[in-house]
Amino acid sequence: MVMLTGLQAMFEILEADIVVMQETKIQRKDLQDDMVLVPGWDVIIDSFHLEGYSGVAIYTRNAVCAPIRAEEGITGILTPPNSTTSFRDLPQDQQIGGYPLGSQLCDCALDAATLDSEGRCVVLEFPAFVLIGTYCPANRDETRDEFRIGFLTALDARVRNLIAQGKRVFLTGDLNIIRDELDTAKAEEQLRRQGITSEQYLSTPARRMLNQLVVDGKVIGERDEGRERAVMWDICRSFHPKRQGMFTCWEQKINARPGNFGSRIDYILCSVDMHDWFSESNIQEGLMGSDHCPVYAVFKDKVEVNGHEVYIKDLMSNGMFQGGIKKREWSIKDLLPMSAKLIPEFDRRRSIRDMFTKKPSLSTKEGSLSMSDIDSQGQEKESKLLPETGLYKEQSSLASILKLLSPVKSKRPMEMNGTGRPQKRGKSGNSTKSATNGKTQQGKGQSSLMGFFKPKTPQTNDQGGSEASSLSEAYQPSDNATPVETSSEFAVPESLLPESAAKNQENSTPSKKFNPADQKSVVDPIAAKESWSKLLGKRVVPRCEHNEPCVSMLTKKPGVNCVIGLVMALEGPALGRAQPLGSGSREFLCMKTRTDDRDIN
Repeated sequence: MVMLTGLQAMFEILEADIVVMQETKIQRKDLQDDMVLVPGWDVIIDSFHLEGYSGVAIYTRNAVCAPIRAEEGITGILTPPNSTTSFRDLPQDQQIGGYPLGSQLCDCALDAATLDSEGRCVVLEFPAFVLIGTYCPANRDETRDEFRIGFLTALDARVRNLIAQGKRVFLTGDLNIIRDELDTAKAEEQLRRQGITSEQYLSTPARRMLNQLVVDGKVIGERDEGRERAVMWDICRSFHPKRQGMFTCWEQKINARPGNFGSRIDYILCSVDMHDWFSESNIQEGLMGSDHCPVYAVFKDKVEVNGHEVYIKDLMSNGMFQGGIKKREWSIKDLLPMSAKLIPEFDRRRSIRDMFTKKPSLSTKEGSLSMSDIDSQGQEKESKLLPETGLYKEQSSLASILKLLSPVKSKRPMEMNGTGRPQKRGKSGNSTKSATNGKTQQGKGQSSLMGFFKPKTPQTNDQGGSEASSLSEAYQPSDNATPVETSSEFAVPESLLPESAAKNQENSTPSKKFNPADQKSVVDPIAAKESWSKLLGKRVVPRCEHNEPCVSMLTKKPGVNCVIGLVMALEGPALGRAQPLGSGSREFLCMKTRTDDRDIN
């Protein structure tokens, strides 16, 4: 059983494939690994503007969907990462489109850059539709009214423009608008307290704008210019048209949630031509942790597009599914420039769980990848999800696993000494001179940890016949696979090899069979342990020249000799002078030898 934590555990509880979050209140400096490197998920974040304020993030499950374009902001005035060109000025094939026109924002005194300065919108495009995740400004005081109406006007224009271009639109998020009296607790009492009528309540600018956008919205009087027809469908309300108390937000200061004294301000809207794509939609008021509760909608397995039934999975990525059957896995190529995984702090990194559950398969093309290439492309390999554990299982050889543990293969072949270990490269003439004189220097390179516990390979003049067969020689996954360079000290029993490897090992004819009698030296594990203890243990304090025990001391007197290790004989006739540890002297000068120094402290 795998214990899931953080966002991954929450996503599994929600059973969602796309999760839209609002009011994240984080900046780039606040991002952590568990926010970005969620196994099996990608994330697009628009929260790098004001600290502790607003913020939107959209998570997508890589197994079933992959957006083809992504933008931040609603007006298109912002720029992609590492670019100075705004989204609305990109080539047609690189932009999502539908950007508000100047004539549509003429009544707003704020410019487009100001409207998109608070990190309130993320826009993703799938082959099926354009997803807009937004966090609209709240109605707090009159100082924010101009910004609020300006942002809602830009949002309304963007939605209508996209639909006019023939694209389907899916709008979701915290709109901070109550549609009508059914969507708030004790509406009549609140209207009476405020001294307004129901018509006045529905005619407020933000509420009127939303009702003109949504089918069956209550609009008082004539519709506004440019908003003559409703183009969006309130999915959750369409499944529960008369339900009362279907609230999504409660005031925490008065503890209003237990009594369900709240309002519905979180919505899932879709364009009219896709309103029958859904099989279910509801709120999850039982999920705690916020003053809001989640709202969800479930797609049908098959949807109607231009009179034909199509699997919804076929429309959620670029070629991952065909006919409802998975044709390829999500790969690093599906990452968009807006992905948080491409932020320099998280680029070419994986979560610890991925390192142990997903292993890159060995192939001719991948056999020569460096470790950084494996990190960034390891997710491209075919994998299979085990329903019992949620772990990824992959067909990979032991040779490929050992390649991950071995050092990165150098582009330039290294010189080998008589022991089969690589030598450090010296001057350009060293290798030629060594080859000419027929002399080889004994390498003093660092040994691997395994070398302390495995017997050394005997040296002979014929290197090819004397060295034991490596794992890559014993197990060849395929004829085209690149051999993996491993140390001759590795020996893997046949019982640990895969069946295919065991068959290949039986059919192969090794140059020399292993014979225990040929082993001339065996490493004693007790002796090896003592060697490590001497190397890593506490330094042994010497004895004085009269073979009397000494003790180790540390000076604390201020000055140049502060914190210098000393040894001093304190017993018997060897009451002696303090001498620095490791000073190079072969003898310890004690008091018996230097009687004139008895007054030393």
